[in-house]
Amino acid sequence: MTQLAGTKGSEMGGDMPKMGAASNVGAKKSEKLEEGIALCLSGGGFRATLFNLGTLWRLNELRLLPALKAITCVSGGSITAGILAHRWKELVFQNGTASNFEMVVARPLQEFCAKRIAVPSALAGILNPFRTIGDEMSECYEQLFGKSTLQDLPGDDAPLFIFYATSLQTGRSVRMTRRYLADYLVGMLPHPDISLARVVAASSAFPPILSPQIIKTNPALWVDTEGAILTDEKWRRELVLTDGGAYDNMGLEAVWDRYETVLVSDAGAPFTFDEDPPADWVRQPIRVMDIMTDQARALRKRWLIRDFKSGRQGAYWGINANIASYASPGINPIVFDSDLTQSLAKIRTHLDPFSAEEQGHLINWGYALTDVALRRWVPALAAVPGELPIKEFSLEKMPG
Repeated sequence: MTQLAGTKGSEMGGDMPKMGAASNVGAKKSEKLEEGIALCLSGGGFRATLFNLGTLWRLNELRLLPALKAITCVSGGSITAGILAHRWKELVFQNGTASNFEMVVARPLQEFCAKRIAVPSALAGILNPFRTIGDEMSECYEQLFGKSTLQDLPGDDAPLFIFYATSLQTGRSVRMTRRYLADYLVGMLPHPDISLARVVAASSAFPPILSPQIIKTNPALWVDTEGAILTDEKWRRELVLTDGGAYDNMGLEAVWDRYETVLVSDAGAPFTFDEDPPADWVRQPIRVMDIMTDQARALRKRWLIRDFKSGRQGAYWGINANIASYASPGINPIVFDSDLTQSLAKIRTHLDPFSAEEQGHLINWGYALTDVALRRWVPALAAVPGELPIKEFSLEKMPG
């Protein structure tokens, strides 16, 4: 089964997504940027889901969640953003902080990350001739999102949630929001009526096991956008999607040339060196693909950091960082670097059960890095002191 998406809607006007053939990160900004903060949540399986949960936990305490104009999300980050979007209307904000964040967002997400979803879904999709792996994954995500669609997400009084997938047809990013679905080569579908479970399944459709995810739409409801050259119905009738991280694992393109302040939480796997790389015809292409992917990510990150150093407002924190590198006079991290903290970047990215200990460490690490990065680079956003949320797995080990 596939999802038939699309509701009638007028052209988006001021909501028209800015699309382009390549990343604008590092490019000269020719337009005035909008006031406000955008948050980018990277991919990386359940590891990223939990690390990014730590980021949201700290941002909530800093009263920043309702101040966000947009949240972009990829793969594992889309699971985190998806639960926040789905439960947004249940959050009780008091002076900018959701007092029930842990109960409404964190606990359900932690319970989900204790489940095994990838392998059972893959096997069921292979063995059942009437269903695909994508169908099975979507059904799994319904445990978090029920039957909600993009049209059930919060309106203009909340952040715009932008879920990334990658088109196997055009090789470009596909952005899915309450306002639009867009591939800049194909055009835009206003107000898509796609289930949130299928959207997150598409964003996290890690190839080749969990990919592709098929979404069917009504071609008559699409509108042309600048740069759209594949406007024939055949490109709009069926979208063949894979993991959003295949194109932009940090979700930068949708927000970098739009908002004044950009925050990036990156739980992507660091590239591993191999003194004896595989030479066989099966594993060698995989290694080559890893190299190509790493170079694309590294280029985006270099542009990002260069622009920050040039005066652009924002902050980046990565799961494999040394937290001491963010320290400066008057700014001390709330945990210290250790063998434990450095091991967290090497935790698997699979969608299989994570223990309470693994979850606590990842959530705390995301929280601690968010805290010190904001205090170091955007101090106006980090005035409230913080304490690690999962105290039984505190990471607090003195150096030496």
